[in-house]
Amino acid sequence: MSTFLYRLGKSAYTKPWYFIISWIAILGVVLAILGVNGIHVTSDMKIEGTESQKVLDQLSAELPEASGGQASIVFTAPKDERLDTPERLSAITKAVNDVYNLEYVINAAELAAKAGASAAENAQGSAPQQGDGTAQATTGELPPFGPLMVNGVPVPGVMLASDGSVALFQFQFTVQQMSLPESVPDSVIDAAMSVEQTGIQALPSDSLSTKPSIGSTEAIGIAVAAVVLFMTLGSVVAAGLPLLTALMGVGISVGGAYAFSKFIHMTDLTPVLALMVGLAVGIDYSLFIVNRQRRMILDQGLSAREAASRAVGTAGSAVFFAGLTVIIALCGMLVIGIGFLSAMALVAALAVLVNVLVALTLLPALLGLLGERICSAKARTKSSTQTNKTAQGFAHRWVTAVAKGRWLVIIAVIVILGAAALPVAKMEMGIPSGATANLDTPSRQSYDAISNGFGEGFNGPLLLVAKPNGASDKVTPELLNGLVQDLGKHQNVSLVTPMGVNKTGDMAIISLIPKTGPTDAETKNLVREIRASDSSMALTYDVTVGVTGFTAINIDMSSKLAEVFPLYVGIIVILSLIILLLVFRSIIVPLKATVGFLLSVLATFGITTAVYQWGWLHSLFGFDTGGPLLSFMPIMVTGILYGLAMDYQVFLVSSMRESYVHGHHGTESVVHGYNQASRVVVAAAVIMVSVFAGFIFAHDIMIKQIGFALAIGILIDAFFVRMALVPAVMAVFGDKAWWLPKWLDRMLPNLDVEGDKLLAELKSQESAANIKAKPRRAY
Repeated sequence: MSTFLYRLGKSAYTKPWYFIISWIAILGVVLAILGVNGIHVTSDMKIEGTESQKVLDQLSAELPEASGGQASIVFTAPKDERLDTPERLSAITKAVNDVYNLEYVINAAELAAKAGASAAENAQGSAPQQGDGTAQATTGELPPFGPLMVNGVPVPGVMLASDGSVALFQFQFTVQQMSLPESVPDSVIDAAMSVEQTGIQALPSDSLSTKPSIGSTEAIGIAVAAVVLFMTLGSVVAAGLPLLTALMGVGISVGGAYAFSKFIHMTDLTPVLALMVGLAVGIDYSLFIVNRQRRMILDQGLSAREAASRAVGTAGSAVFFAGLTVIIALCGMLVIGIGFLSAMALVAALAVLVNVLVALTLLPALLGLLGERICSAKARTKSSTQTNKTAQGFAHRWVTAVAKGRWLVIIAVIVILGAAALPVAKMEMGIPSGATANLDTPSRQSYDAISNGFGEGFNGPLLLVAKPNGASDKVTPELLNGLVQDLGKHQNVSLVTPMGVNKTGDMAIISLIPKTGPTDAETKNLVREIRASDSSMALTYDVTVGVTGFTAINIDMSSKLAEVFPLYVGIIVILSLIILLLVFRSIIVPLKATVGFLLSVLATFGITTAVYQWGWLHSLFGFDTGGPLLSFMPIMVTGILYGLAMDYQVFLVSSMRESYVHGHHGTESVVHGYNQASRVVVAAAVIMVSVFAGFIFAHDIMIKQIGFALAIGILIDAFFVRMALVPAVMAVFGDKAWWLPKWLDRMLPNLDVEGDKLLAELKSQESAANIKAKPRRAY
């Protein structure tokens, strides 16, 4: 591998324009396809096989008009004023009618008219029944709201709080949100905003909010990365190369993901995640290669051409296997079998692959254009004056102290990370809703207005589907009324509304409003109780009741992801042991690396739980209210962190192994290897933390959580595990850390990550050239 990459690097350096033009052409093709196909992403994250998805699929097949997505608009009056004045009632009615007249929106008024025209037929139970858009109370208590009345007639789909200060307009689309054109939610909001001329405020629900976007705050991470690159590489020119190649890599990979989004189900978070990972690894991988080239020029006196070729052959080998590790970790998510997660994993893996290829081909081509200018005269002069000096900088003092106090360091790291991991025991997962949005956003204001005026449960209605268990049984009016009455008696049910029966008469649709919010544990328990096949209601009426709707889908998604998370961690651990065994040809190193990774992951989720669920330091990180963690975040972050942690493991420990192979033994090999690699690993970690941290201040809470978890995870893994725990454990084992049974040594392929074979071949060629050039003596 190292020999092949050496030749590839030399070819790219010698003929740079072939490679540069090729990559520009690839970018041009991606942009052309993107221009033709457009961008097609969705906010819906469905998991096939869950109970709620099965019910939704059944509704789509048998009663399509009941399977569409739900949304709402809240109308609020100024303080101490009412909405039910003639002018405001007229404005609200017009806005409601404008929304109903939009394409893809079900018109509740038309449904009510149809239901009235077929009332006689409905009474016989032979035709579909539809609600008129007004909720029906099922308890003896008078609810603190009622239908919005205009001239004695209720406005379909609209309820008014008893104090007249807030009205809730709930409506339904003909399809799920994922299938809606992007213009539909915008048209709904525009229609609703027409009421504001009368002093009313219109607040769209979270389901109508705009998709996550990339804002200006992410540029802060790139700016910090540029500063770190300049400090590490010592020149603006050298520092600019990793940034340029990383931008090319994410441009192609993220642009490619958008270009083909028409043909795959891709969530709006997928390209953002690919951008995060692509920027981080793209900058780091190029940094490793450029730094190695400069070291060879300054320390060994090689030409820029030979140094670049060798850097691609040696550091490039480590980049290749580090990138392969990230890709394998991400692709491991495919075994979980969750569609939207698989798409996220594949797109992120594509971003890593493209950045690896860019680092191994485009980067040496750009180095070829720079030539000897990659190292300034000042840097060469400074290096020559320090040739015979022993490095006694901070890194040397740190690793020496760690090696001496190795047991204390090991215990301290375990205690600190163990304490940080404690909140994991209380971690709750879900999909962030309007309840966790910032207070100044329409989504949060809508959520609070609904909660105050009608009850928190109105933010998360449930859709129930009841089917008699007998193959020939029908849903009679008595059966439907009995189900509605029994459901209404549950202590956590606010309202129950019968929505209708399908044409064949064997399936009833019921809308249910819980008393508790969409992410509350009580709502999850309610869904579980309604679904139970042995519940008193199911046994009394001999029916099977399914539950779907946005709230139920999110509950099922969180449950499914929590169920498969241990499986994925197991896959990651096994992968870790196998890959590191192949790379380092050691038993101790893979075990130590895997244990360190598990420590860092647990600590990461512990801190993330404390911040985003418990609300610690919330104002510092730009959010107002804590809530459940994003349900797929632990799986996604674990995969990415594993790959990135192994990057640092490969670069740091391979340097220690290289020192061991070249004659340094015991603690000396640890100290020497650490000195050689720690500076660039620290710089790479700071860059990654900066890039990920830039996403913490995005507007979307999901992007915030992912960015924070990745940033804090890299910080913990790089500085606590790799910079402290790794050298301490390596110092404990000394040369025994590289022990491998002989039978296993014979079985394993030699990947030559450190480039030993390449260096031996180059040395042999140099010796042969010297012998050939030596003049013969005349006799």
